[in-house]
Amino acid sequence: LARYVAKVAIYGTHGFPYSICIRRPPLCFNVELLNPVNLSLECIWTGNQNKQPNITGYWRKGGMEIQDSRVPVDPENQQYTLQRVFNIVSEEHLGNYTCVFENEAELDFILAVPQIGERREKPIVSYVGDFVVLTCKMEDNKPVPRTWNWFKNNGTNKEQLFEAQRYDITVNGRSAKLKVKDVSEADSGVYHCAAVYNISTSTSKMHLKVITIWEPLKPFLSILVEVVILVTAILIYERSHSKKKEAEGTNACFFSLF
Repeated sequence: LARYVAKVAIYGTHGFPYSICIRRPPLCFNVELLNPVNLSLECIWTGNQNKQPNITGYWRKGGMEIQDSRVPVDPENQQYTLQRVFNIVSEEHLGNYTCVFENEAELDFILAVPQIGERREKPIVSYVGDFVVLTCKMEDNKPVPRTWNWFKNNGTNKEQLFEAQRYDITVNGRSAKLKVKDVSEADSGVYHCAAVYNISTSTSKMHLKVITIWEPLKPFLSILVEVVILVTAILIYERSHSKKKEAEGTNACFFSLF
C-alpha cells in the first residue's frame, strides 16, 4: 500500500523552516498564509508495486502544469521525493498547487489566507426606519486580521462603506460589525465583510432585506380580504333571497283577496 508524506516549510527571516507532515488521505493539505513567504513544498511517495529506477515528477498550479517543473526523480530509501520552493508574494500566487509523480500519484496543497468561519445563507430582515447590525467573525483559533473592511454591491461593482451619519463600524480583533441606522428599502442588497491580511483578503457576504411593517401582514390581509368578500357575498345572497320570499308572500295575499 502506497504512503504519502507532505511537508511544508516556511522560511522566515532567520532561515528556520516550520514543517508539517500528513501521512494519510485525503491527499489535500490546506496551508494558511498571512504574509509573503518563500514556501518549500515537498511530497514523498512510497511508490506502487512496480518500483521504477526513476520517474518524472512535476508541479501544477490551478490545474495547469508549471513551466520547467518537470524533473527526474530517483528512489531513495524505497521512496520518491519531489520538492520545490515557491516565492509567494501576492494574492495571485495563492491557490491550488499539486505535486505529480508520473501521473500515478498526486498531492494537493491549497494556499490561502484564513477563511471567515461564520457564513450566513439566509437573508437578514429589518424594517424601514429601524437599525440593523451585520456581523463577521473569524474563529478563535485563527490569526487576527490586520484590519476589516465593509462593502455593498452597487450593480456590478462593490462600494466600500466608511463611518458616516448612518454607518457605524466597530472592529474588535477577530470580529467586525456594521451598524446601519434608519434603514430604507434602498439599503437592501448584498454586503461583504473583508478580513485583511498582508498577502490577501478573506471575504464573506450576507444579504439584507428591508421591508415595511406591513410586509409580514400581507398574507393575513389577503386572507382577511377574501373572508370579507365571502361574507359580503353571503349577506347579499341572503338579503336578495329574503326579499324574494317577501315578494312571493305579498303576491299570495293579493290573489287570496280576489
